[in-house]
Amino acid sequence: MPWTEATVIDERVRFVRDFDKYVRSGTMSMSDLCEQYGIARKTGYKMVHRRDEGGWPGLADRSRAPRSGPHWTDSDLVMRVLETRIEFPHWGAETILAYLQRVDSDQSWPSVSAIHGWLKHAGLVNRRKRRLRFPHPGQPPAVTLGRPNQQWSVDFKGQFRTGDRRYCYPLTVADSYSRYLLGCQGLLSTSMELVWPVFERLFREYGLPESILSDNGPPFSANSVRRLSKLSVRWIRLGITPRLIQPGKPQQNGIHERMHGHMAALVCREPAANLKGHQSRFDWFVDHYNNVRPHGGCGRQLPADLYQPSPRPYPNRLPMIDYPSHYEVRRVRSSGEIKWQGQWFFISDVLIGENIAFEPVAEGCWTIWFGPVDLGYYSSRDRKVHLDRARADTHN
Repeated sequence: MPWTEATVIDERVRFVRDFDKYVRSGTMSMSDLCEQYGIARKTGYKMVHRRDEGGWPGLADRSRAPRSGPHWTDSDLVMRVLETRIEFPHWGAETILAYLQRVDSDQSWPSVSAIHGWLKHAGLVNRRKRRLRFPHPGQPPAVTLGRPNQQWSVDFKGQFRTGDRRYCYPLTVADSYSRYLLGCQGLLSTSMELVWPVFERLFREYGLPESILSDNGPPFSANSVRRLSKLSVRWIRLGITPRLIQPGKPQQNGIHERMHGHMAALVCREPAANLKGHQSRFDWFVDHYNNVRPHGGCGRQLPADLYQPSPRPYPNRLPMIDYPSHYEVRRVRSSGEIKWQGQWFFISDVLIGENIAFEPVAEGCWTIWFGPVDLGYYSSRDRKVHLDRARADTHN
């Protein structure tokens, strides 16, 4: 027969049975029995006591974790903290502690950090998602303006209330070379839904520019990879390069700011009764600025004498971006993610539905493009997408 392996529990059971058989009958002393099993008398009596108290299951191993300690807290205190949080779900640990100290000042309450730990352990604290911050690209490269439509500039003139107490947000678009004011439209907000129809009308009337200069406010820019917004994504699909001035540097769009100064003095000091009534004043200013007022920056000529529409027409449909044949193209899903080499990577919400491409540039390294915009790179070495970052020297 094979040998039977004896466990510690088996030995304890045998010891207690021998105790009942020999020690209780007086045929063997406790000392001799313990010596036979190689244990101390104290351990032997403990095993007997555990069997008498809890039956044979009492001989099983017990947890050695301490039942109390100087850093342990009464469970009643924990329950009172959790019940208070459930009753007032918007209270934080500091508020809960102040409340409990007020209603039960005789009780010794723990610290704020301890209460926060209890709430977190109980799943009553929502973890804050770390919000990604994307750097600004810096001052835009200088452009030597030599023809109309080489660059347009856009901005919102400071909002004001009309007579019906509703805010008016004047959106202004101008050609940087000729100073020609392409449009001034009063809007009820700065949302993409209201701004895009204005650009569609201007594109149909004047054609497409090569680039558009703006500040960093919505909807021109967003906290996204390369500061892209839904509006600038559409510009890129039309072959227009978005250009952002640096935050807090309005002088980098100085021509547009000076035009706003003239507009404020002429048509913004006394608001009309409503937005429709004030729009007629904006239309008057556009005509006055383009066809009446000579400009020093234009050699005292009129902007209307220098401007001519762009030869690039606005298409009937937004074109999709074409990439070279050796690029690997991926569509950004509704979650803002793409699947690449068996992994899912978040790219951006503003690129949902757009095609981006991976260009192989070195062994184990791909540059990620959205049209002409370098979004970052993918490294197979660490299997990560690095957005808004230049490739490391080791990948060059």
